[in-house]
Amino acid sequence: MKRNPAKNVKIVKPALSLALLLGLSGITLAGQAPGPLGAPDVPVSHRDRIYAAEQFSNTVSVTDPADNKLLGVIRLGDPTPGNLSPLYRGQLLVHGLGFSPDRRTLAVVSIGSNSVSFIDTATNAVKHVTYVGRSPHEAFYTPDGKEVWVTVRGENYISVIDAATFAEKTRITVAAGPGMQIFSPDGKYGYICSSFNPEVAVVTVADHKIVARVKQESPFCPNIAATPDGRQVWFTLKDIGKTQVFEAHPPFRPLKTLETGAITNHVNFAHTAAGTFAYITIGGLNQVKVFRTDDFTPVATIPVGALPHGLWPSGDGTRIYVGLENADSLAAIDTATNQVVASVPVGQAPQAIVYVPGAVPEGPGTQGLQPLGVAGQTTQLKLVALANGKPVASDNAPTSVTLFDQGLLQVLQASATGLQPKQAYVLALAGQADGTGPLEPLANFTANPAGGAIVNAIGPIRQVVQGIAGAEARRYLVIAPAVNGKPAAPVQVQAM
Repeated sequence: MKRNPAKNVKIVKPALSLALLLGLSGITLAGQAPGPLGAPDVPVSHRDRIYAAEQFSNTVSVTDPADNKLLGVIRLGDPTPGNLSPLYRGQLLVHGLGFSPDRRTLAVVSIGSNSVSFIDTATNAVKHVTYVGRSPHEAFYTPDGKEVWVTVRGENYISVIDAATFAEKTRITVAAGPGMQIFSPDGKYGYICSSFNPEVAVVTVADHKIVARVKQESPFCPNIAATPDGRQVWFTLKDIGKTQVFEAHPPFRPLKTLETGAITNHVNFAHTAAGTFAYITIGGLNQVKVFRTDDFTPVATIPVGALPHGLWPSGDGTRIYVGLENADSLAAIDTATNQVVASVPVGQAPQAIVYVPGAVPEGPGTQGLQPLGVAGQTTQLKLVALANGKPVASDNAPTSVTLFDQGLLQVLQASATGLQPKQAYVLALAGQADGTGPLEPLANFTANPAGGAIVNAIGPIRQVVQGIAGAEARRYLVIAPAVNGKPAAPVQVQAM
């Protein structure tokens, strides 16, 4: 029997009685996304696997959810700067994940090498690599398992791959910059949101025809999901911090727009005895927000850690796993209490997450896995606001920074919030802890309409900001407005 997923949600007696009757008769309540509502639930077991795609270590981490234990990583490529060689043959910017309906094949998208790697879930071996167009983002199987649709975000089409031969069979032309696609549980429709244009395309799977377009309130959608009952489609808008919902069937009517928060990342669902609940990762707030899908009321806000990104439910809806991009870990949420109950270390900057029930039908399923190695080495920093020239102490710093070790270098990633929308800024190094003195720019960026941004840089930064190179050479990270192309007085400084 399922449990109440939120403290503020009451289960009425008729629903509970129905659940008891169904449990006694041996019929489970229902399945989890992306499957249909009537699919059997799969209790958590050692046969299940959680996969995370990690873009700075170019790995896929493999976790056993029965005891929340990292088993190892599938190493698809090398860290920087080795992956910049003209002779480099590995994958680069491992990012997107999907899996086949029979749960035997994982599809892994690598943005920088324009590839989809197909991995055997039982052996962790790469079965095939298919190369597609510029900067693919996500891939997923059609519900019948015959096709894999890949959003080629750097171009204007969906690459449709034959699941049996791994070869591209056709393309579906859409607006430039398709972000992600997902399918209605009955397999009739594919829903394709855009990262460059404000529209979602609805495509019939049988003939690959666009039959509708749904307006996005902004151009930047990174993630889209369909409810298991096949009634709704939810998609996130990362640049404006909103989540939209529309009807999954004609006329595809808009239902709701939710204000969710800066750097709204991914959405997914857990179905329980109390109903179906949407879980949304809010990167700028380091939270997961939970909403009912029947009336869209908020039921929980869950602190999870630095920059939550991808998330996926267990096969029985009792847990939601969340990838923490700036913490190199998975957070396990118990949907009965909406509390984080476990943390699992993984590779660098986890992006997409999938939970695959029964991924390993027999045997240990650990063949080919490697230890984390350098992928487990990171440094976390925070930037806080300045007021009257002094840092403002806060438990919820507006900007989190992670330095991902790549050997002698680090990839820096800052999840910045609390800035003026659409204003130009500079991430820089200052000579003094209060941000005074000359500034050495690391990266220029513009805050999105929600006042947030993801900022990247690379170099021997940890040695400098931690004073490893010598106290006299130490520098401090700051964010400053860019005025006439030059940094002005900082507005955020590194917390000490």
